[in-house]
Amino acid sequence: MEFQIDTDEKLRILESKYSLMRDRMLMINQNMIDQYKKINSEMKLINDDIKEIKMNLNNMKETNMHIIKELQGFARKENLKVLEKYINFWNPLNFTTEEEVIKLIEERGVKNSTRKPRTKKQEK
Repeated sequence: MEFQIDTDEKLRILESKYSLMRDRMLMINQNMIDQYKKINSEMKLINDDIKEIKMNLNNMKETNMHIIKELQGFARKENLKVLEKYINFWNPLNFTTEEEVIKLIEERGVKNSTRKPRTKKQEK
């Protein structure tokens, strides 16, 4: 009988250990599933962020390309220097206006001919 009690006792102890181990395994599995779901949702968020960053980067690249294309149409410093030299050479501030030229022609024309000077009404 003693042998029977001892084996029954050992059997109960083993069953309890097995039950405890099964509970622990279930808990570990549940924790792993929860962690997997959490990591999966975080990965989705990270992927969404990466997609958004890529879209922003592409938009920035397109904007930069557009700016570069626009800047190519601008005058370069060398071109402006050439224009500045010509403008300084010609000195457009010393040019006469059309009205001044007409007035000079009319004044000199009166001296050289008998023609009447033009009035502003005749010009229009």
